[in-house]
Amino acid sequence: MKGILLIMSGFSGAGKGTLLKKLLKEYDDYAFSVSMTTRAPRPGEEDGKDYFFVTKKEFEDNIEKGGFYEYASYCDNYYGTPREYVDSCLNAGMSVILDIEVQGALQIKKKFPETVMVFVVPPSIAELRARLKGRGTESDEVIEKRIHRAKEEFEFIKEYEYIVVNDDLDEAAKTLNSIVTAEKHKNVNTNQTVKLIEDELKSV
Repeated sequence: MKGILLIMSGFSGAGKGTLLKKLLKEYDDYAFSVSMTTRAPRPGEEDGKDYFFVTKKEFEDNIEKGGFYEYASYCDNYYGTPREYVDSCLNAGMSVILDIEVQGALQIKKKFPETVMVFVVPPSIAELRARLKGRGTESDEVIEKRIHRAKEEFEFIKEYEYIVVNDDLDEAAKTLNSIVTAEKHKNVNTNQTVKLIEDELKSV
């Protein structure tokens, strides 16, 4: 049974990373697609675990080789989804989570319409600003750039099938898992069951 390809997007500071870690810890049938990026690692981030950190030249070489499901430029850095890892997980029956920006999400949805798209939002913009400041890793100028980017991303929110408000982490993780469970039954299990019944009815 092939896994579900799940796109998770959202405003920077909405808590996507924390939500992902919670989901991966609580459930064992998910795989996180590690993205490749040209941005510098943040404190505590590990190469190959949080991101594949590469130079701009290395990233652009991979573009030429066709090695991405999608890629995009965001706040002066490249981000992309490597093909090989995602395909191997899906074929093994794992649901693969892609934490990507709106540009990349729309690229993948166009190529793979069965992809499930979820947009994560904070309970308010005031809370979003507080979370960004709470990181302590970015200047006020960068924070304002991310708030401005959120305004741009909001224009595309209607393209997503689901919106998850990340106010309570436990509830947000349960909601996200419920979405994937429902989509699995709709896209995979139900189709298999219908085919089985169809074959049996032919012999009646």
